[in-house]
This record gives sequence, C-alpha cells and structure tokens, in this order.
Amino acid sequence: MDASSTTTANETSGLAAAVKETARELLAGLGAGGLSLEAVAAAGGLAVAKVETAFPHRDDLLTALLIDAYNESGAAMEEADRAAADSNASAGTRLLAATRALRQWSVANPAVFALVYGSPVPGYHAPEDTVPPASRTPAVLAGILRSALESGELTPPRRAVPGPPLIRPEAAALFGGLPPEPFTDVIERGIVLWSNLVGLLVFEVFSRTHDSVRDQSAFFDFAIAVSAENVGIEISLDQERGSTR
Repeated sequence: MDASSTTTANETSGLAAAVKETARELLAGLGAGGLSLEAVAAAGGLAVAKVETAFPHRDDLLTALLIDAYNESGAAMEEADRAAADSNASAGTRLLAATRALRQWSVANPAVFALVYGSPVPGYHAPEDTVPPASRTPAVLAGILRSALESGELTPPRRAVPGPPLIRPEAAALFGGLPPEPFTDVIERGIVLWSNLVGLLVFEVFSRTHDSVRDQSAFFDFAIAVSAENVGIEISLDQERGSTR
C-alpha cells in the first residue's frame, strides 16, 4: 500500500469515528428512530455528501453504532470476568463482577443502551455483522457457567426442564456442547439469567424502578444473586458487600 492510500484510509477512518461520535451524541435527543445522515451532518458541521463517504446509508451508521456498543459492553464484561478469574474468584464473584460491569456501562451510556435494548428502529434490520459482537455478552455468562460446571460449583436444579432441550444448536455451541445430567437444562437456565440481566438494566436505565427501589446498586446485586440461584450459582452478598459496585 502506498503512502497516498494509507493517508486516504486514515482520513476515512477518522471521518467514520467523528461521524459515529456525533451520532452517539444525537441519540439522546433524537432516539435511534430519528437519527439521519442529514441530522448528523448538520450537528457535525459537515456536508451530507461527506458523511455519506463514511456511511452511505443511515442503516450503515446504525449498524456501526450497534457493533461498537456490543463490543464496548462485551469487552467491559470480559475484562471484569478475567480480573476476577485471575484472582481465583468463585463463579458467583465472577458473575457479579461481569454483570456489574455491564450495568456500569449501561448506566454511563443510556442512549446507546436504548439503541441496543430499546424499541426496534422502524425499517431497520440488523445484518449478520452484528451477531458476533452481540454474542459477547451471553458468551461471558456461558463461560462462567461452564467453568462452574467443570469445577463442581453448580448446584443441581430442583426442577428440570421437562422434555427435550428447548435451545437451538447455536446456544449449545456457545456453551461448548450440551451439559451432562443432572445439569442438562443449565443452558436454558443461563438464557433466563441473561434475560433477567437485560430486564434489570432496562428497568433501571429507563427509570422503571426509581419509584420503588431506594438503592439501585444494592438491588441489582440482590437481583443477580436471586437469578444466579436459578442456574445453581451461589453469590454471597455479605462477602461481596465491600466490592466495588
């Protein structure tokens, strides 16, 4: 690659980053459904044609924002889990650390969180490019569950899912294969945990619990501990009380 090509690539990359940053700022006021290349161009002091060199269509920009959001939030969870695992923490401590990290990211980025977990954007359909980044969050949870299973930390369920597995092959692959008896439904339970986690964050970020919960951090930890029990993981909140929230 010659010098001129390198310069052009760098300029394009810098433009794309600037456009995305402006778009993220606009999300809070416009929402994902109101975002347009024209609005981004006006807010960034750019010609629409210039913005289109980085993102030819609005959907291209939305996809880029989604991928960034999934990667940022997934990386936050992975880093927190890695730090806990490196200190030989229990599965419960790892789970609490990873979910706290996602909560911290979500509360700090409410508009981007709404893009990911809020109402669908009319007319937009996320392409396959978003699947690997979107898988990072459940992959962290699956990794913690798999580790707990292999280390003997999981408690067998009191009530198993009746009948055959309720999951798709992709979910089993993400977990690393179907688990043995008596933990055959741990993947289904992990999906319930994932759903509970996202629901907790939706309630907090969209102010659904502010009139009923006086301590959002403590309530989040409690809710994760309750959800963890359903997958057979124990979180001792007394031991975690001194941990950073």
